[in-house]
Amino acid sequence: MNVIERGAALQDFLLQKYFDSSNNLPNWLIVSCVTTLTLSVMASQYIPIVPKYIADLQVAGYQLNKFGYTFIVLVLFYFTKSVLSFLFYQSIGDGKKWPIFYFTATKFYFILSFLLIVLCVIHYYFPIDKNMIFIYYLLSFCFVFIFKIFFYFFHKNDILPEKWYYKFLYICTLQIIPLLMLWKLLFF
Repeated sequence: MNVIERGAALQDFLLQKYFDSSNNLPNWLIVSCVTTLTLSVMASQYIPIVPKYIADLQVAGYQLNKFGYTFIVLVLFYFTKSVLSFLFYQSIGDGKKWPIFYFTATKFYFILSFLLIVLCVIHYYFPIDKNMIFIYYLLSFCFVFIFKIFFYFFHKNDILPEKWYYKFLYICTLQIIPLLMLWKLLFF
């Protein structure tokens, strides 16, 4: 990130305006990869089982473990969500907002990835009750999800569509429903 941002400090990166920024797409891809990896490391410990139809698939004698399954599901989740968000913005005629949207989302996920890295260190290197802390993880995840909606809603870049029904459609179909599908894939 330091090379891509040409030596900018963390504060400069987070407070940077869209029109002063460069390399937004590589930043978005790097932050997405880090977030997906750290979230996979955290969530894979709580996945009950890898579904039988996935566990039966073998490539060169190898099969997916819980981490691999979680990682692939999260990559597909974020990729599908990004493609559908892009198509949503194009279909409502707000295609010019898409680069501003992922520029703003990159900042949110950048901070989230730092928090996830800290949680991974705490989770794996400190003696905590893994079953008890799961409740706190769920509550924290709910808080972050609600905060993200408000962050998108009230951000100064005005990244959500102008009309209220498009905002409602975006939040329901591209935020809540995919999350419910992810929950079903990982925990049921």
